[in-house]
Amino acid sequence: MNKILIFAGTTEGRRLAERLSGASVRTSVCVATEYGETLLPKGETITHLTGRLDEKQMESLMAAEGFSCVVDATHPYAVEVSANIREAAEKIGMPYFRLLREETTGEYGENTVFVDSVKAAAEYLKTTDGNILASTGSKELKEYTEIKDYRKRVFARVLSTEESVCASRSLGFEGRNLICMQGPFSEELNYALMKEYNIRYLVTKSSGKAGGFDEKLRAAERAGAAVVIVGRPEEHQGYSYEQVLGLLEKMEILPSCVAEKEAPDEGGFQMKRREAVLVSIGTGAFSQMTEAAKEAFDKCDAVIGAERMLQALGTFRKPSFVSYKNEEMISWMEEHPEYRNIAVAFSGDLGFYSGAKKLLPLLEEKGYLARCIPGMSSLIYFAARLGISWDDAKLMSIHGRFENLIQSVRENRKVFALLGGKDSVGKLCKELLYYGFSDVGLTVGEELSYKEERIRRGTPEMLLSEEFHPLAVAFIENPKAAGHVVTHGLEDDAFIRGKVPMTKCEIRAVSISRMRLCRDSVIYDIGAGTGSVSVEAALQAADGRVYAVEKNPEAVALLRENKQKFGVPNLEIIEGEAPEALEALPAPTHAFIGGSSGNLRPIVELLFRKNPGIRIVINAIALETVAEAVSLMKTYAAEDGEISQVMVSRAKKLGEHQLMMGQNPVYIVSLTGKGEI
Repeated sequence: MNKILIFAGTTEGRRLAERLSGASVRTSVCVATEYGETLLPKGETITHLTGRLDEKQMESLMAAEGFSCVVDATHPYAVEVSANIREAAEKIGMPYFRLLREETTGEYGENTVFVDSVKAAAEYLKTTDGNILASTGSKELKEYTEIKDYRKRVFARVLSTEESVCASRSLGFEGRNLICMQGPFSEELNYALMKEYNIRYLVTKSSGKAGGFDEKLRAAERAGAAVVIVGRPEEHQGYSYEQVLGLLEKMEILPSCVAEKEAPDEGGFQMKRREAVLVSIGTGAFSQMTEAAKEAFDKCDAVIGAERMLQALGTFRKPSFVSYKNEEMISWMEEHPEYRNIAVAFSGDLGFYSGAKKLLPLLEEKGYLARCIPGMSSLIYFAARLGISWDDAKLMSIHGRFENLIQSVRENRKVFALLGGKDSVGKLCKELLYYGFSDVGLTVGEELSYKEERIRRGTPEMLLSEEFHPLAVAFIENPKAAGHVVTHGLEDDAFIRGKVPMTKCEIRAVSISRMRLCRDSVIYDIGAGTGSVSVEAALQAADGRVYAVEKNPEAVALLRENKQKFGVPNLEIIEGEAPEALEALPAPTHAFIGGSSGNLRPIVELLFRKNPGIRIVINAIALETVAEAVSLMKTYAAEDGEISQVMVSRAKKLGEHQLMMGQNPVYIVSLTGKGEI
């Protein structure tokens, strides 16, 4: 059975002993004094060992009892004791874990003096006037006796043990100048003592949060007392409380996810999971980080993030892992259970095109307690730098993803876009010029919030030849923006036609209406011809994709021209014959079949195989094609199948008269699969 040895001189040591007792882990706890023993938790699996030990005695104890490991939770200033524990453990080959106190986050006021030792503090105080509260312990009280009138000026606060009291009285500290109490103390109690004794100087060691250091600082500020801080001795590398728990879990000494006892009561244990904090660092510069983000990085055990972000977080001096891939990050976290609270750094804001969206459910699936801390997106920072509102702008990202930026520029006077990748600005300029937006205003921001920050303005043609950082933000202003056209039905003459057949305006309007497109639909236009249906569908499904499938080279050339003319980058031209040309394409949500070259059945079979819930619209002139379409509706038991015959007449001027000229009737067949999309 596993057995743990703890040298406990701090609150953290006592807390760990209590935790192990709750998990029924056999634990021996060493303390130096009888008073220290009274503070230890009691239990069937806990053994108390009282008295000071030298290195040889420590070594003998470790060897005789067969402990699995030793945890050094002695006071930060017990440097010699800590060194003896470490040496003894190394000699017998026992795992040694140094349990560090949590650092304070308190801010130091203007009336703060830092010194290297208690002796140096006394030397400084010789030059001052006013009462002194010495909270540095009884062992170094002798240094204060060098201060003139120390019996009146210095108030010594020490432990209420016989040893401490006798040592203090032998140096002349007695009566109201000797305060015997067990800490740590609340802010209110510290404040009350300082006011009662009219304290002008507080002498303290940097004892960390558990030692009540923050409470002392706040009380001194309220009481108007200066603070003399004796610098904390340099610690050897060690672990936080949560990290030690993780190490004990890894050694299978402490069961995984054993309950943390928040307070010593009889109500049982409350489960505490490992925590993953997803933190936005904002635009990147440390100055732009929120206080909540800084606190999260300060309190965490380890940090994960891309290399540049970790460089910005170096000031926190935390263990780190360079990665931005979800699988790698989670794998590393699973391999390091000693890190109980891990911060994952993200640039920008977590809710704006962030990897946090995919990482969150993965963490929750693994049982982590995940929470998010938001920050400032570089796009919002850029808008502020330009003095431009963004509530009436289109916000988007083309960093590693496709978005229909051209349609957004066409419809919106203001567009902000995150850019990324090699020559991202150059590619943006080329795309704007290709689709006819040569006169829009273009402003690009790079290295935002860093000292290398640069903002350049111009037109796409002016900025095309310049070099930019791969990560940038663009602001595109189009005074001629047309707004979003919500109806379809472009005139036939608007298209570049040639001699290739085209689905006429009236038939096209009914057919697209029957398709019931969504803004993000994935559409096949099979037998696309000049691309009239493809273009209209691409304009309607601006956030989707249209695949125009055509085997005729002349029609393919017209498709390319119409794609450029109407500015639809979400239209992709596939040269080939269906159904073979459809095999490698993403699964469609909708399909329009304007020409099947006799392959209607195999085309429809492939469409339903790719997506059993697809919506299909077929145009047919021949009765044989209509018959085959009806047969397919029965084969697939399609829902809401509908057949309409549409015959259109157009007026033709003859002299002073308008004569209606009939066109060939067209059958429009529509059906929806019964499966899920």
